[in-house]
Amino acid sequence: MSPSPAATDSTFLRAARGEEVDHTPVWYMRQAGRSLPEYLKVREGIAMLDSCMDPELIVEITMQPVRRYGVDAAIFFSDIVLPVKAVGVDLDIKPGIGPVVAEPVRTLADVHRIPDLTPEHVTYITQAVQGLTAELGATPLIGFAGAPFTVASYLVEGGPSKEHARTKAMMHAAPEVWDALMKKITQISTAFLKVQVDAGASAVQLFDSWAGALTPRDYAEKVMPYSSQVLAEAGTWGVPRTHFGVGTTNLLTLMGEAGADVVGVDWRTPLTRGIELVGDRAVQGNLDPTLVFAPTEVMLERAAAVIEEGRAAKGHIFNLGHGVIPSTNPDQLKKLTEFVQSYPLR
Repeated sequence: MSPSPAATDSTFLRAARGEEVDHTPVWYMRQAGRSLPEYLKVREGIAMLDSCMDPELIVEITMQPVRRYGVDAAIFFSDIVLPVKAVGVDLDIKPGIGPVVAEPVRTLADVHRIPDLTPEHVTYITQAVQGLTAELGATPLIGFAGAPFTVASYLVEGGPSKEHARTKAMMHAAPEVWDALMKKITQISTAFLKVQVDAGASAVQLFDSWAGALTPRDYAEKVMPYSSQVLAEAGTWGVPRTHFGVGTTNLLTLMGEAGADVVGVDWRTPLTRGIELVGDRAVQGNLDPTLVFAPTEVMLERAAAVIEEGRAAKGHIFNLGHGVIPSTNPDQLKKLTEFVQSYPLR
């Protein structure tokens, strides 16, 4: 199923392709839920991963910020670890903690027990995307997947980690296990994105949330080849590819070279510097997510500065420098969206 012609010519996709736009497109990472009262209401009593496997709920949650804010793109509601859960890995998302894996990956045998992902594992994803594209019309849907390193870190650590010590230990001390695990997740992430694009998603974003924990050498040698494989395959589907990580100033050039059309720049890096680092690619970002708690005039002044800096890029998609903070006032995001969309580019 292909996206609608109107979605293909949308402001978001034009910016991602580096084409001329009449306004800077805007959407927000983690916009599908988090701070919205209507999200909290529909999620009440429903576990996170259960909500990611219910087609009707996925559609409703993905649509909520589109209805409320009028953003230029929808991001598919899911979770980084959902695909490995779908193939049978015993994990759950614990409130206040994050993904917790019952039996962390330590050996080749552990890797070999993880099946490849097929569309049959995630029929609810196909149903949800088809429902969404029908409802979204001219608004493009961004497909979503976790990058191999970030998903591997959860599987090896057994949960969230600040140091990623076990992950790096495997990377250097058991390279054959690391390679097997990264190849496995590469297949799973690629297949998960393909399911979404086949069902009608107009673009994809690969989230490497923890890549900023790596040195450029380790990223280039131990991680980039696998992310590149996901992005290369996605490049054959005819949709723009965004690559995003947190705290990745030292990796932005490599993350662009991995195969992205758009590189996400987090708030720690001035957008002007990010544009210099990513080369002839569009950028996405990068207002500090905490600025929505500042007085409105301060938030909008800083947003204007981001838009002005973005003019130097091949293309610019406005976003926060990371996800929406749960305690964000939705009214502030509404004001921010309207400001960005009305900001004159000529």
